[in-house]
Amino acid sequence: MSFSAWDDAWNRARPALHGIRSVLTHSNAPAQRVIRVGQLDSELLDQELSQLLQVPITHSLALISSSLKARFEPEIRLLIQLVLYKLSVWDAGASYGAKLQGLHYTISPSKCNPIPGSRVPRRSLLIHAVLTLVVPYLHTRVRSYALSHAWPDAPSSDSRRKTWSLLDLLESIHASLSLVNFTLFLWNGRFRTLADRLLRMGLVPSRRQVTRDVNYEFMNRQMVWHSFTEFLLFLLPLIDARTVRKRFYRLTSWLSPAAVISLLPEKAVSSLNLSSYSTSVIPQRQAKYASLSQGQCAICAENASFNPNPSEQTNMFTAMAPATTESTEGVVPYPIHIPYITSCGHVYCYHCIAERMISSADDNEQRWECLRCCAAVKNAERYMVEVPESDDLDVSGSEYEFSSDLDMYTDMSGSMGSYSESVLSE
Repeated sequence: MSFSAWDDAWNRARPALHGIRSVLTHSNAPAQRVIRVGQLDSELLDQELSQLLQVPITHSLALISSSLKARFEPEIRLLIQLVLYKLSVWDAGASYGAKLQGLHYTISPSKCNPIPGSRVPRRSLLIHAVLTLVVPYLHTRVRSYALSHAWPDAPSSDSRRKTWSLLDLLESIHASLSLVNFTLFLWNGRFRTLADRLLRMGLVPSRRQVTRDVNYEFMNRQMVWHSFTEFLLFLLPLIDARTVRKRFYRLTSWLSPAAVISLLPEKAVSSLNLSSYSTSVIPQRQAKYASLSQGQCAICAENASFNPNPSEQTNMFTAMAPATTESTEGVVPYPIHIPYITSCGHVYCYHCIAERMISSADDNEQRWECLRCCAAVKNAERYMVEVPESDDLDVSGSEYEFSSDLDMYTDMSGSMGSYSESVLSE
């Protein structure tokens, strides 16, 4: 085909192409398709994120006091929601759930704001935060206060009963309007909530090409943490916490200042002016519970130092306090039950000393070290209390009262036996 034929064909098609171009220029572009399920999923994701952040805080308050969780739970929820709102909607124009669904907030065209798709003004965002976060919090607080003070049971002429009836009426009106708004949302896909409809804030796609994609970022994180948790549940029972704890304390007890200085070269000691410390003699190792009262069990005190439950009487927080004979309520913190005296002359509970000595034998250790003097415990025998017999001592009177533990100490025979080196070696 010659070039003249191509030119003739192009000249004949040019008017038709100009007509098509003019029609496309003056015609309105089709509106973007807004997926309703994406908007609903974004709301569910926002609720799940707020719940995930709230659960650890409420559990921590429950460990401190069981009443703190129920008392400050609405305030904690409001604080978390306000922080999330500031970091997402206020700063970026979309919540975290909307970002995952590829949506963002815009103002719909109206008489006051004829520009479609414009940025949401700060005043509208402030009103939106009050309607969606502050008002539900106030409603929860007012309702809980009314129920705790028996407003529904008040007489019909009482102002409290009238206020409760007004509150029920407002709740019914809000539920009805929410139902109507949700029906309209299913019809046209605009204004997911009543607050969005009042402020004409709608969720629109952030990209020109709308696709129904699902973001699996949170699901992947959940699967990773779930696998890590299962691994810990499998691994922790295999670890002997007592052995790790014992070796840790043995290491820290030997790391005294004099022992550390003894490892340094002489030139370093002289240059740092540490010659006052004796590098040849290391002071005797101080026992961990040497200052504990003789009427308390040092093993019970050590076990309490690893108990993180504040609801129990003896835990790691009470163990941090200075050891005294009696607590502020007049009760001995770590009383000795069924006393057994060791070869070094210190008294422990029977089940405590027996458990430690048997555990040392099972771990192939030579001897268990006393927590009061760091001496090797060779054996433990029943500690007998001798009560002097005297005619002048009236034990039946109210002035002399003996506890059941003392009676048990004096009445029980030595049938329990003693833990000696020969028994442990067997």
